[in-house]
Amino acid sequence: MRTPLLLSLATTALLTTSIHAESMYDKFQALELEMNSLKKEVAQLKAQKSVPMSIDSEKDASENDTEENPQSDEMEYKEAIIDLQESVSEINKATSGSHLKFGIDYRFSLDNLSYTMADKSEANNDAFMVNRLWINMDWSATENLSFVGQLAYSKAFGQRTYNDQIGYNFENFDWVANENPYDDSLRVRSAYFFYINDTFLGAEIPWTFSIGRRPSTNGHLVNLRDDDKAASPMGHTINVEFDGLSSKFSFDNWVDGMYIKLCAGRGMSNAAHKFTSTPYATEKVTNPSIDLLGFIFVPYSNGQYSLSTQYYYANNLIDQRFTSLGVPTQNFDTVGGLHSVTGNFVMNGIGSGISDFLDDTTLFISGAMSQTNPDAGQNMLGGQNSESKVGYSTWVGIQTPSLLTDDGRWGFEYNQGSAYWRGITYGEDTNIGSKLATRGQAYEAYFTEYLIEDILSFQIRYTYIDYEYSGSNGFFGNTTGASMKIADITDPTMAANVVDKAQDIRFYIRYKY
Repeated sequence: MRTPLLLSLATTALLTTSIHAESMYDKFQALELEMNSLKKEVAQLKAQKSVPMSIDSEKDASENDTEENPQSDEMEYKEAIIDLQESVSEINKATSGSHLKFGIDYRFSLDNLSYTMADKSEANNDAFMVNRLWINMDWSATENLSFVGQLAYSKAFGQRTYNDQIGYNFENFDWVANENPYDDSLRVRSAYFFYINDTFLGAEIPWTFSIGRRPSTNGHLVNLRDDDKAASPMGHTINVEFDGLSSKFSFDNWVDGMYIKLCAGRGMSNAAHKFTSTPYATEKVTNPSIDLLGFIFVPYSNGQYSLSTQYYYANNLIDQRFTSLGVPTQNFDTVGGLHSVTGNFVMNGIGSGISDFLDDTTLFISGAMSQTNPDAGQNMLGGQNSESKVGYSTWVGIQTPSLLTDDGRWGFEYNQGSAYWRGITYGEDTNIGSKLATRGQAYEAYFTEYLIEDILSFQIRYTYIDYEYSGSNGFFGNTTGASMKIADITDPTMAANVVDKAQDIRFYIRYKY
């Protein structure tokens, strides 16, 4: 390449960058791309110089030495790269070291909701419209250390008419504050630092550590229908916002995909108010702190087939307190703990090379068990005399290519739960209540299509829940969480307040970039 052409290339890169970049960060990216391009050309030039030349080629080269000097060209390349690096350095100074990257995830949704109560009465909302906005933030300060955060906003269109301040209004409860269309507040949905390293105490064991408000919603498998990247927990039994820490250790060097992840968090903090005589001290007259400890163990995952397990124990769980007249309050009673075990098997592609359709199909099955551990004198989920109750849930699903378009996806899911089944899935993105908490059967079908690359998409989803027992979406005690066979409820007042069947037809359009 001749020197005038080289200088023209560098000049054009700088001018184009200055004209078209809309911000200092855009300039940085554009210059970085041009610098990488020049480095590649230098490498190509060096490669050409190292190729042995024939006698004729050497003769031709010697005749052209006065016209074109490769060493001179290489020096010009290096000088141009240095100029670009200096320009990048100046941009870094101008931006004052601000490198936080932002992403936008906006979704408009329209839901048609209907409920049939145990007394056969009905309730519905033909058009429930919601704006949801997630502002994603991240930056890698070093090769090993990064920050991740997300701000969230979720609000029904206009002013909500039903805005009671007592009783059932737990929409801004910490576990679900960003999952419900409650008000127009912008809240922190997640904020944590993330550390990663390839060795642990000298051993070749890749590991990670993070602490903060960790992402524990939209976990494994439930992320398929939600069209999100999976968070750490298994969505079958955990789907709430949480403050805590996690540490993952990978053994992929020995077994494909094997890892163990330790998790701990606090769901409620017992601390006195700021302006008491003992600010933030533990109070004996109120609910103790709720803590959770668990681990995820993946014994095998090769990209196509994976087997995953999860266990956790949560203590000091709560139920809503009612007055002696049966009036709900905003206070809680502590009732006991909960053991939870989950296991799932996933196939990302059925068979090998049978057909493109099967290669691009995802199939999964998940099973879970819960067991209550009531405190002395307390009852959970309808049990009596502080007896422990065991519940079970199964969940199967399949996601396939659409066959109608290149990028669309069909999904079909079914789950069922027993009388005393209980997960902690209050944050699930289903407006009629968590389908995975169902004591009964739940059916779901959806179609997701991408309109503009992976930036603009829409989804149509149908969810139907047929409850067999009450209390599916309650807390953990015998007030809101008690399990009663719905067909046996005869009290008119109770029957009018227990949902027998629920249905949600949703359409959304979503922008992610």
